[in-house]
Amino acid sequence: MQKNAAPLVRLEDYRPTDYVIDAVALDFSLAPRRTRVAASLNLRQREAGGPPPPLSLDGDGLKLVSVAIDGRRLADTEYEATPDRLTVLHPPAEPFCLETVTEVDADANTALMGLYRSSGIYTTQCEAEGFRRITYFYDRPDVLAVYTVRIEASAAEVPVLLSNGNLTESGPLAGTDRHYAIWHDPFPKPSYLFALVAGDLGAIHDIFVTQSGRRVRLAIYCEHGKEERCHYAMDALKRSMRWDEEVYGREYDLDVFNIVAVSDFNMGAMENKGLNVFNDKYVLVDAETGTDSDYAHVEGVIAHEYFHNWTGNRITCRDWFQLCLKEGLTVFRDQEFSADMRSRPVKRIGDVIGLRQAQFPEDAGPLAHPVRPTAYREINNFYTATVYVKGAEICRMLKTVLGEEGFGAGMDLYFARHDGGAVTIEDFLAAFADATGADLSQFALWYHQAGTPKVAVRHAHDAKAGTLSLHLKQELPETPDGKPKRAQLIPLAFGLVGPDGQDLSFAEAKGAEKLADQGAALERGLILLGEDELELTFTGLKAGAVPSLLRGFSAPVRVESDLSEEELFFLARQDSDAFNRWEALQDLSRRAIAEGYALHHQGHEADFDPRLAAAFGELAENEDFDPAFRALALSLPSEAEMAELIGKDVDPDALHEVRDALTADIGDLAGERISEAARRSPPDPGYSPDAMNAGRRSLTHAAWRYRVASSGDGAFLMEALRTAENLTVRVAALHLIVHHRLSGAEEALADFFERYRDNPLVLDKWFSVQATRPGHDTLDLVEELTRHPAFSWKTPNRVYALVRAFGGANLTGFHRPDGAGYRFLADAVLRLDATNPSVASRLATCFRSYRLFSPRRWAEAETALKDLAAQPDLSTDVSDIILRTLA
Repeated sequence: MQKNAAPLVRLEDYRPTDYVIDAVALDFSLAPRRTRVAASLNLRQREAGGPPPPLSLDGDGLKLVSVAIDGRRLADTEYEATPDRLTVLHPPAEPFCLETVTEVDADANTALMGLYRSSGIYTTQCEAEGFRRITYFYDRPDVLAVYTVRIEASAAEVPVLLSNGNLTESGPLAGTDRHYAIWHDPFPKPSYLFALVAGDLGAIHDIFVTQSGRRVRLAIYCEHGKEERCHYAMDALKRSMRWDEEVYGREYDLDVFNIVAVSDFNMGAMENKGLNVFNDKYVLVDAETGTDSDYAHVEGVIAHEYFHNWTGNRITCRDWFQLCLKEGLTVFRDQEFSADMRSRPVKRIGDVIGLRQAQFPEDAGPLAHPVRPTAYREINNFYTATVYVKGAEICRMLKTVLGEEGFGAGMDLYFARHDGGAVTIEDFLAAFADATGADLSQFALWYHQAGTPKVAVRHAHDAKAGTLSLHLKQELPETPDGKPKRAQLIPLAFGLVGPDGQDLSFAEAKGAEKLADQGAALERGLILLGEDELELTFTGLKAGAVPSLLRGFSAPVRVESDLSEEELFFLARQDSDAFNRWEALQDLSRRAIAEGYALHHQGHEADFDPRLAAAFGELAENEDFDPAFRALALSLPSEAEMAELIGKDVDPDALHEVRDALTADIGDLAGERISEAARRSPPDPGYSPDAMNAGRRSLTHAAWRYRVASSGDGAFLMEALRTAENLTVRVAALHLIVHHRLSGAEEALADFFERYRDNPLVLDKWFSVQATRPGHDTLDLVEELTRHPAFSWKTPNRVYALVRAFGGANLTGFHRPDGAGYRFLADAVLRLDATNPSVASRLATCFRSYRLFSPRRWAEAETALKDLAAQPDLSTDVSDIILRTLA
């Protein structure tokens, strides 16, 4: 394994570059196999005086044609060049212009990093280190320069020429069949934000008028014939621009803003300055070819990439260790935008579900790392749920601790102080500390300590004395080196719920004086747990009180409370906090599944408390809550979440069986109540993706789940599939038909394929529905589907839809006891590593939780990983994941 391991890059080794690049001029002459890139870099020494040090620039597989300084071509003895490095041995002492010409084979670039050509479209992807595949450069985020880009290409074959910034000049090249365009971006940016897109593309256009009255030209480019599916994305973009002005005071700064949707893209989207490039699944949507969740994803991702204009572009990272600085903050911003556009409680619950399904397992496994790591081997592998989602939770906690006014003051200072800079987490926190006077030194531990904290809660109520005592203890996971961790500052939003469901006030909280800011926090319904243990006694409670802790999921922690089932049922019915109503039902469901699983291992059938089904039915009927909330509240914890909670020797087949049994039990006892609640909340005629109608459809589909689990009746689903007027209903019905292996499943799949065979994004759903069907034999189906004419190993979306969906979302299929699922995925990783290491490494992360499962499965997974590790010439991307997974 070690032969494939790249050297560690360490935060402590950071040092600025020897030279500053003030301006960059790039000239692209596009051709499929031989694109010529002429680069002119205006450089100067960072520290003047003394003999100039050698200038060493990054490359990656480059073919160098020529190198010159100030127009003079360098002799071979004046520089050293390899495909991965250019070193000018004796640069001038005065500022100078380095001129290079490189040649790029865009057609051969199957890694889809740097400049590549796919489906006839030239596209770039430069984050994190793709620019070095285009030209020699200081390819790091702290080197900011002003870019001017000239592009020329065949006018007939490549009519659209796009880059960052504003278009300053364009036209035909006299005497040729080619044309050109010149783009200038006046805002200094790092190389990872460079973008170029060129090809034969359709577009829609619009105008946005900023708060200061400037007119910004907007465009979304896509493949011809798909323009009508871009209008919702355009609407989301305009709403994002307005929201950032109103909430953060951030106005857009260029004359144009362009988005391009491409079908072959490793990532979801990329925030290149003024030219966002998107995987088309996050742009193209309409009622026939997009589901409700697709609409929500388009809205959220469009917003995310736009919000990067200020949190990532105007202020960027000093180095890649600070990745969470731009991603965590921007995820938090897009979450808040979506909450304002839709239902805030529903959005919060959805985000927490995502956190628990993706980040908590990452924190608990061998791929755990701090939100700001201190070392990495391959930066592409640190675009993780920890950086993005836990990073967002830290920003949310910061707002919770400081309050809305304090958080707003800190953000304003951050923008004012660091606009145009490349900064660190310390710079970010300093802005909030300076704006509010808060001491954030302990809060900063959230960035530096890996793992999910656990908060153990014990409570005691003394009715006679009118008191409620809370004992809180935080437990932090061990570090690999065994060093103890320091107690983190955990903000716990709370309430004391009285018998009538109203929050009770209290006279005082004894013990609060242990933390200087605790008194003021308590007035805001907040406990600041900053010690290993904290004892609080609330007095003056005239009625019995049940503690409601971690309201709104105010911190990314696991809570283990001693609340009785009676108290949880009470909170599920009475808590004024919508999130904690949902959480109480989730906690009761987790307990039911865990107890049923334990009984299963003892050879007994699960015996579920009928009160749980009654609570589900009651909440389904409660029209005080919107349908989307009720639909979420009717969802059981996932098998993956339960596996994490059980923690070891997990049998995924038994877990699946018990969860299915609970679903059937709820369907038997409360299914008709749930169905009737759905019938009383029908969506409006026609199709609208708005939150209310999407929620109504979601409630209907929740009712379907319990009906089919209880009765095994699939006739109504076949009818729904036949008469569906939108894709949301069609996919929901198909999912249940296939996963429950109902009569007619093969016919339904065949009909769905024929209907959408020419729509790649919808076919991805067809592949995923089959890949996630529970059962050992699904592996055979997945292997067969890899040979389907519609499957391609070259298309990231298709690989994710089938192979990653199987490995990441099918516990019974992937974790077959014979290890065949592990061997299949390892073979897929190896196959892809030769052409697209980025996609291959993402597949490899499916192994991250293998130690949770039974010893036989553990051994089989480890054998597959070791066999993969023994393969020669693994990429750094894959070898890094395997090395850490086996550690």
